[in-house]
Amino acid sequence: MIRRRTLLAAAGGTVLGSALATGTAHADATIAVNPGTSYGTWEGWGTSLAWWANVFGARDDFADIFFTTKSVSYNGTTLPGLGLNIARYNLGACSWNTVGGESMVESPNIPAFKQIEGFWQDWNNEDAASSAWDWTADANQRAMLVKATQRGAVSELFANSPMWWMCSNHNPSGAASGGNNLQTWNYRQHASHLAATALRAKNNWGVNFATVDPFNEPAANWWTATGTQEGCHMDPAVQAAVLPHMRSELDKRGLTGLRIAASDETNYDTARSTWSSFGSSTKALVSQVNVHGYQGSGGRRDLLYTDVVTTSGKKLWNSETGDSDGTGLTMASNLCMDFRWLHPTAWVYWQVMDPSSGWAMIAYDANTLQPTTIQTKYYAMAQFSRHIRPGMRILDTGVSYAAAGYDASARRLVIVAVNTSTSAQTLTFDLSRFTTVAGGSGGLVPRWNTVTTGGDKYRSYSDTRLSGKSVSVPFAAKAVQTLQIDGVVI
Repeated sequence: MIRRRTLLAAAGGTVLGSALATGTAHADATIAVNPGTSYGTWEGWGTSLAWWANVFGARDDFADIFFTTKSVSYNGTTLPGLGLNIARYNLGACSWNTVGGESMVESPNIPAFKQIEGFWQDWNNEDAASSAWDWTADANQRAMLVKATQRGAVSELFANSPMWWMCSNHNPSGAASGGNNLQTWNYRQHASHLAATALRAKNNWGVNFATVDPFNEPAANWWTATGTQEGCHMDPAVQAAVLPHMRSELDKRGLTGLRIAASDETNYDTARSTWSSFGSSTKALVSQVNVHGYQGSGGRRDLLYTDVVTTSGKKLWNSETGDSDGTGLTMASNLCMDFRWLHPTAWVYWQVMDPSSGWAMIAYDANTLQPTTIQTKYYAMAQFSRHIRPGMRILDTGVSYAAAGYDASARRLVIVAVNTSTSAQTLTFDLSRFTTVAGGSGGLVPRWNTVTTGGDKYRSYSDTRLSGKSVSVPFAAKAVQTLQIDGVVI
C-alpha cells in the first residue's frame, strides 16, 4: 500500500508474454464467453478502511456511497453507490502514552491521519478488560466499520504493524534498516492483540470478522523508521512463527470459526515465494491467501492461482490494490487481467478516498481533510462492482480485457470489457455456448459506459440488441462498458 510510484513503473518485469502483459483489445475482436469453465463463486468487492475512515468514518453519506447501491447525493452530484460488501479494518499500532518511561518513536514523515491508534497500550497487563487497553481508541475507523457492517458488508481484520511497544525500536513505521522489527518475545502478543480485538468486535460492536491477517506486505523492505505510514518487515520465517499463535489466541477466546488469511504480500511473485516457503503445517493454518496487486500488469498471476487454489485448495483474494491513474483505465485493465489469470473470488481497492487524486476515487485535501473531487476511477469501479455481484459464478472469457459473471437464479449474464486501445472499435460477444440467450424485451441488452478520458460516466444505454446468440457493441477509445444479458441459461 506504500506509494510505490517507482516500483509500479518498474514492476512490469517478466511475465508469461505479451498476451498476458497487455490485455489489449484488438479492433473488431470477438470474445467467446465459455460457460463450461468457471472460476468459483464471487464473494465481492471491498476497500480497506484505515486512513480515509480515520478521517471520514462518522459520515453516513460515504457509508452509503461505498457500501450500498443506492443513488446518493454528494456535492450536488448524484452518485451510483459502488455496492462494496467487504470492509478491511486496520488494527492500529500507535498510542501516545508512556509505559515505564518508554514511549512510541514516531517517524518524522508520517502524517497524523495515517497514525492509527491501537487498543493494547500497556504491555504490563494482557487482560483486555483492564485499563491497559483503551477501547475508545480509533473511534472514526470503528464507526465506518460498524456502518459498513450494518449495510451488509463482511469484514477482515489486519495489521500494518504490531503495536509500537512490540517493535524492536518502538517505531511502528519500521526498523532503521527495513529488517525484522517484531520482537521475538512479542510474537504471541501480536496475535493476542488481534484476537482480543476480534472478540471485542463480536461482543461489543456487532461485527463478526470473517478473517484475520496479522501481516501486511511483510516481506517488503521499505518499512523503515523514516517511513510515511505504519509498517513492519517480517520475513517468511517470522510469519511462520506467528501464525500458530494467531490460531491459538483465536481458539482460546472461542473464535474457532474465525479463519486466518495470509500474507498480504505486495505482489503476485512475492506471494508465491512466501507461500512456497511455508511448510505443510503452516499452510494448514491458513484458509485464505491474500495478495496485493501492486505488480500491475507484471507477475505470474497464473502460477499463484495454481499454487494456492489448484494445489493447496485455498481461497485466493486480491485483498489490496491501487494505482496513481485517476482515469480508472489502469485499474480496469489490471482488474480484467486478475479475472483472466489470478481468478480471485474477491477484489479490494486500497483507499477509495485519498489525498492523491490519482489514487482516489473521491479525493480529499491532506491539509484541511475536506473531501474534494470525484475521479473518473469511481465510475470505472461502478462498471464492475454494481454488476458482478456476490454469488455469481465467474466465467472464462478467453481474453485479458473482459470479465464475466453469471447469476443462475436470475438467469443473468454480466460482461465487463475494457478497450485499452487509443482508437474506437467494435467488440462482439459470442454467447453460442449457452443453451438459451433471450435478452430483455426484443432481445434488449442494457449497457453502461464510462469513457476514462472524459465523456460518459457510468451512463446507461438501451440501444443494443442481440443478434441470435451474439451482441456487438461499439467502444470508444479507453472506454469501460458493462453488458447485462437476461434470459441466459447455461
